[in-house]
Amino acid sequence: MFNCNFKSSKERKSFYQNKKLEMLNFVKDSLERKIASVSASIEVLENQIKRDNIEIIN
Repeated sequence: MFNCNFKSSKERKSFYQNKKLEMLNFVKDSLERKIASVSASIEVLENQIKRDNIEIIN
């Protein structure tokens, strides 16, 4: 995977922890984008439903 020469096991552990943190932040960012997209879709759909209900009443 990563071909790095570490001076100590502490360096290796720190390196892999940082890589794991980067990966988890990437996943989090991706999920936040998806949540924002779904939330926007819900808002638009709710507005359409409200608009349609007003048109039916009038």
